[in-house]
Amino acid sequence: MADPLVSQSMFGAVGVRRSWGSRLGLWISVLFLVSPAILVFLWMLSLSLKNDIDNVAFPPVFIPQPPTLANYVDVFDKNKMLQYFWNSVLVTGGAVLVGLLVGVPAGYGIARAKAHRTAILILIARMTPALSYLIPLFLLFQVLNLVGTIWALVITHLVITVPIIVWIMIGYFEGVPQELEDAALVDGATSWQSFRHIALPLARPGIVVGGILAFIFSWNNFIFSVVLGGKNTRTLPSAVYNMLTFEQLSWGPLAAAALLVTLPVLLVTVIAQREIVAGLSAGGLKDG
Repeated sequence: MADPLVSQSMFGAVGVRRSWGSRLGLWISVLFLVSPAILVFLWMLSLSLKNDIDNVAFPPVFIPQPPTLANYVDVFDKNKMLQYFWNSVLVTGGAVLVGLLVGVPAGYGIARAKAHRTAILILIARMTPALSYLIPLFLLFQVLNLVGTIWALVITHLVITVPIIVWIMIGYFEGVPQELEDAALVDGATSWQSFRHIALPLARPGIVVGGILAFIFSWNNFIFSVVLGGKNTRTLPSAVYNMLTFEQLSWGPLAAAALLVTLPVLLVTVIAQREIVAGLSAGGLKDG
């Protein structure tokens, strides 16, 4: 008859090996999925820190010898990147702010009214390509003489931010217990007070996630700025596109400009990664 202590120790060793095997498999999978993006980012960083000779050298030079910031200086001096950066801040910030002001109450109303058909329409609006809205909006702004202005870009970016925020907030408000608001109404609170003091604080993680995702999609939008933006009102993604010329392709300044576009989104994602994970996890929990 086997010793129970020996059997227990054997099962414990097997469990430890399985745990380490699962962790190793997870890290290998993560490395396999993430390594291409990291490699591309490092290669862009290398291009932005090398001179033109090293950028076209063969075999390729990965580590600059020595690194230089001339490409970044060139981008800011010759391409008005500070102005385009400020345009992106105005457009994205305005679109996200208005999107939150509109989307959070809209998501609350749809969730509490259980308007599932309206929620499906919001999802369809989110999935519809932005190019589908471009021609009608362009004709409208042409009549209103808004083509080439910041206002036109802010309004068109609402097509991106509002559906994202509404869709996320519907899920969060559906997870807020209705009984808490009913108790507040019984105690004499109005519907607005119930929304402001009960539902809104409980849905704070969803507001953070919706705002961050709306910021990322709005900041990276390209087509609206190309068509509706003017020479002095275009945003960073279209400004980088306009750096491409037929005479010469300068890889260093182009990579530096691309990194400047990517940096704000990267910083927001890294700083707010805990809020994003916590918010997405909380949004997936529903009371039965």
